[in-house]
Amino acid sequence: MSNTVGTEACLDTKALDEILGSIPDVGGDDLVPILQQVQKAYGYLPKPILMTVSERTGIAAARIFGVATFYEQFHLEPHGRHTVRCCRGTACHVRGGPGIIEAIKQALGVEPGETTEDMRFTFETVACLGTCFLAPVIMVNNDYFGNLNARKIKSILERYT
Repeated sequence: MSNTVGTEACLDTKALDEILGSIPDVGGDDLVPILQQVQKAYGYLPKPILMTVSERTGIAAARIFGVATFYEQFHLEPHGRHTVRCCRGTACHVRGGPGIIEAIKQALGVEPGETTEDMRFTFETVACLGTCFLAPVIMVNNDYFGNLNARKIKSILERYT
């Protein structure tokens, strides 16, 4: 179910109504699954929707925002359809990671932490992807690409429309 809306001021709460209605006796233990469902429905965690979650569930807004900002899976800003994560760990760094980061920046026209204007890609750098044997490595969504050089980046990104 996709219900991404361009501006937060006019967010439709229909998806949130369905999410909260599907969970009997909502409590604090349900917070992560609720946030996962909200993000799936809206494409990110809109602040007004999180405030509504707080009002309707009785879960403190501070706790909701604490969880939403602690876990990297959650995004408080609109995110691209595809997420490109580039490892900047030691193994990747010594095997050419900085050049991979530059190649991604050039290919997408954005800096780490930014989303392309067409909402196709969000680019992130991460401390480690846990695949040092593939260094340097990137992930696009859940797909790993390793033993990279800058020339491979454009063709990898072209696979994702």
